Amino acid sequence: MTDRITAQLTFLTEACKLKSVLRGTTLCDGSRRENSGEHSWHIALYAMVMAEHANRPINIDRVIRMLLIHDIVEIDAGDNPIHGNHDPAETEAIEQAAATRIFGLLPSDQASAFRALWDEFEAAETDDAIFAKSIDRVQPVVSNLESGGTSWIDYNVTREQVETRVGAKVQRGASAIWGALRTRIDIWFSSQA
Repeated sequence: MTDRITAQLTFLTEACKLKSVLRGTTLCDGSRRENSGEHSWHIALYAMVMAEHANRPINIDRVIRMLLIHDIVEIDAGDNPIHGNHDPAETEAIEQAAATRIFGLLPSDQASAFRALWDEFEAAETDDAIFAKSIDRVQPVVSNLESGGTSWIDYNVTREQVETRVGAKVQRGASAIWGALRTRIDIWFSSQA
């Protein structure tokens, strides 16, 4: 039992490093960039609050678990903003290695379960993962709308990029949420013209 607890505590201590990974997105008030730990907590809360808007029935407990671990690989890989300039194949390889290393700190049964949940999120083929991916994309949009478009300005994001890189994923899992945000997004981009 002691070995199991030691492994679990080692994983939890490693997970604390996620709080030091700064993201491209700021807090809603624009005062500073959020960290990946804050992001993971915030989108888990988004999922709890917005679950009724999922396009298909979901298991909210599974979705929350996915969202709490989905970015843990950023401990090794760093944040790769959706509108940033990075090589997706290289990023995926780094994230796969990070998942193997970090989840491998856990006892084998938990390592397998957590890794399977992370892989499911990444594949975005199940209803739970599709909704989780949608919510992961919604939170940065709201942060940008509330902060005056801070990271959109930083990354020279166009309205078309928001639609193709974000909207398509949100629409797939939570079309009502995307419909509600679309007007605000249009107004923000119109004000920048």
